[in-house]
Amino acid sequence: MCRTIILRHPLAKMNSLVEPALRSLEAQSVGEKKKQHMSLEEYFVGPRDVTRHSKWPRALRMHGSVTPKILLRTLLIAIWATGITCISEKVHKIDVHPTIAAILGILVAFALNLRSATAYERYMEGRKVWSNLSGVSATLARNIWVHAKEREGDVGRQDLLAKVSFINLITAFALALKHKVRFEPYTQYNDMYDLVSHLDTFARVAGRPKDSTGRPNRWRRIKYVLHIAAPNPRAELKRAKRPLGNLPLEILGYMDAYIQSVVDNGTFPLAPMQSKSISNIQAMDDILVTADRILNTPLPIAYTICISQITWIYVITLPVQLVSLLGWINIPVTIISAYIILGFAAIGNEIENPFGHEVNDLPLELYCEQIASDMAIITSRPPPNLDEYAFHPDNKPLYPISSASPGFGPGADIDDIRDALRTRAMANKPAMWRRQSSPNVDGKAPDMRSQSVGGSTLAEQVSGANESLSHYATVRWAA
Repeated sequence: MCRTIILRHPLAKMNSLVEPALRSLEAQSVGEKKKQHMSLEEYFVGPRDVTRHSKWPRALRMHGSVTPKILLRTLLIAIWATGITCISEKVHKIDVHPTIAAILGILVAFALNLRSATAYERYMEGRKVWSNLSGVSATLARNIWVHAKEREGDVGRQDLLAKVSFINLITAFALALKHKVRFEPYTQYNDMYDLVSHLDTFARVAGRPKDSTGRPNRWRRIKYVLHIAAPNPRAELKRAKRPLGNLPLEILGYMDAYIQSVVDNGTFPLAPMQSKSISNIQAMDDILVTADRILNTPLPIAYTICISQITWIYVITLPVQLVSLLGWINIPVTIISAYIILGFAAIGNEIENPFGHEVNDLPLELYCEQIASDMAIITSRPPPNLDEYAFHPDNKPLYPISSASPGFGPGADIDDIRDALRTRAMANKPAMWRRQSSPNVDGKAPDMRSQSVGGSTLAEQVSGANESLSHYATVRWAA
């Protein structure tokens, strides 16, 4: 007998107001997927898309490398080393004892180690900030979505819209934090405007960001590649004519107001959840403060200047000290040495502020998209009901026994459930033995025969448990 199965597209069940929005989002997503090649600006300006895969060996990759940033400086050192070598070989012999190079090398190694360690520490602290924000955001949204009740009638519709609006503020906080740490103080950004345009904030009336949609000229393209005359990242802050406020902090104020409202109207009755939600908002405040500390506490300028000076002194004097020993080979040796030293210095400078637009900075857009996706997943269906999943016919609470025998379902007798749980524990004896047989402090594993319970060794109990499980499942299946 043949049956005709009609598959309905999910759009058929959706409201007519949702269909155009969904089609627009799908078209935008398809357009982004079709984009395979990066422009010159995207290639040398970040952050790098960590989801993009490259088949090139890492030693040959240019995207993410600091080579473009130090290319001009390395070229100048190459010219300098060539001039010194030509003078020494053709005009006048230059003979400087290389001990100075060894002494300066130790100082440079110490300075670059300090620079790299400090920069990487700030980079990892920045990553922890966004990791904590992701976890706190999901926890707070889940608490509100599940434990804030929705009343009947039109008031229930308002309760639902209020919950969704609160969870949207969590996404807005993440986006506002991203723009704040990048010195983008306004609200008129494509990814955030619709989420905060209705809020009464200082940033909304402070002004608009500078329009930078125009096509860059050739000189600007060269600056992108060689990193010459880098723009001031705080230019938007200095250009503002009105108070900019603190948008993430103001969003937290609106979130606190929602908690107060649902507590007052009795739709958020559980005191532990109230306390936990307030603690989560406080954690978001701590995240804001931590991000501000990382952003505004760089390595002291005295260290930065001294490290830069020591590095350049070493690189400039290196060909003078090596030319008497290496001759013409001094040129490639100096170029390679300068590339390595200047490269490490450039990496430290680049990741010192992990929130910027450099290629190796943290992909804040990706983190914000993940948080927004988590919020959408949490709100995609009503809070789960225990009856809908705990007593579902397909639920297998006594897995793996419930998979071996259909009698161990949600409708099983309580005695059968107890027996099945006991048998399942016996079936897990191999895992128990592997855990118990881990080496002791002296490195020796305990003797399996010496571990006796009830007059039998663990090996015998494990074997008996497995046989019991197989027999038990077979008997139940036959019954």
